[in-house]
Amino acid sequence: MVLITPWNTSAASRPLCSLTFLFLLWKGFLLAVALIAALAPAYDTSTTLFLERMYGRDARVPLLAAQLTRWDALYAMHASIKGRIYEQEWAFGLGLPALVSGIARSLAGVTPSGYALEPIVAILFAHITHFLAVLCLHRLTVLLSGNPRLAYLSSALHILSPAGLFLSAPYNESPFACLSFLGNLLFAIGLTSTLLGPLRTHGAMIAAGLSFGLATVFRSNGLTSGLLFAVEAVKNLRRIVLAGSGSQRVGSMVALTVAVLGGLCVAAGSIVPQTLAWMRYCAGDRDVSRPWCDKMVPSIYTFVQEKYWNVGFLRYWTLNQVPMFLLAAPMLAILLTSGIDLLQNPQQVSRVSDKPRNNDEGCKWFVRALAASQVVVAVLAIMTYHVQIITRISSGYPVWYWWVAGCLMEKKRQRLGTVIVMFMMLYGGVQGGLFATFLPPA
Repeated sequence: MVLITPWNTSAASRPLCSLTFLFLLWKGFLLAVALIAALAPAYDTSTTLFLERMYGRDARVPLLAAQLTRWDALYAMHASIKGRIYEQEWAFGLGLPALVSGIARSLAGVTPSGYALEPIVAILFAHITHFLAVLCLHRLTVLLSGNPRLAYLSSALHILSPAGLFLSAPYNESPFACLSFLGNLLFAIGLTSTLLGPLRTHGAMIAAGLSFGLATVFRSNGLTSGLLFAVEAVKNLRRIVLAGSGSQRVGSMVALTVAVLGGLCVAAGSIVPQTLAWMRYCAGDRDVSRPWCDKMVPSIYTFVQEKYWNVGFLRYWTLNQVPMFLLAAPMLAILLTSGIDLLQNPQQVSRVSDKPRNNDEGCKWFVRALAASQVVVAVLAIMTYHVQIITRISSGYPVWYWWVAGCLMEKKRQRLGTVIVMFMMLYGGVQGGLFATFLPPA
């Protein structure tokens, strides 16, 4: 706890060392929880049966790999090993299975036969991308606020995210957060850097779109990042209307084109996987056509989510799901409160530092768009998703980290911030033990 206290200025002055130490410490604790949980019998034997089926009865499976290959990780690992065989596997992002499969194939020649390589690759990848996400969030916060303490605290909070072991397991959360924060960083560079020149500035914006698009390949909620480009497009449309003829109008038209291209990159992260599924199940002459093929928008993702997981508007609003809503309530409250607060007062991200920023108005709209996307995800979780997943998908949204860090830095809100950090650590630890024994919530 001492590593994230607001008065620990020495940690903020050497952030890389301090964040690395905190990362290793927290990961060590969570992995120890997962290993200790192996002393108790797992509630479900799916992992054991799956690993035997994939690698054989004599397979060499490290204990940690078995403990972390739980719940949806089984789908990701099956797709990594065998490809997408079953329709319901399209409910999960293509990114992790494709990447793990490629790395595992390249290492197959130097790996003993019967070794469970794919889960190990996925776990290592999750840890690497989680750490990179920490660094991206730190740099993003420094760029926007100029405040090293705010940047350090925000990054430390991401390490302690209530997503817990989901950021270590073969799940999409870590790479999604990494690519989302990288996209936000590139977008902020495009907004704030006056020394790069227009070509590099626009290049940073398009690179941000590509990063968000890749994030969407891992998790579909990455589509909310398109709101950033929608806001930029509207701003530049307004400038085109108000500007007279000349270089200012041309510059706004170029910026509008860049915003549209960036938005298309985000959309491609969803459209490309959907197109691949359509070509597999719907294209050509087929005796049996799947129901979703004939929809106006033929989306396999929405179909399998509805058919196999009963995801849909208010479908989770049943009495037996009340415990899940109660578990999700603290995180939902944090997301909604912080999102609405920064929508109304985006200057909070820089107010703590009392330093002026380049393109201050553009940064305010940037923070507002990030806050709005966070609120949208929270509302969707309440209305549509399996609500308990909000504690893990929240890990890829920076606004609430800034807000909680601000609480820790303000004397009148410091107690609230401390309570939130204690909740995060407690939830992450308990959830880690439950996850490793194949118990909900997942």
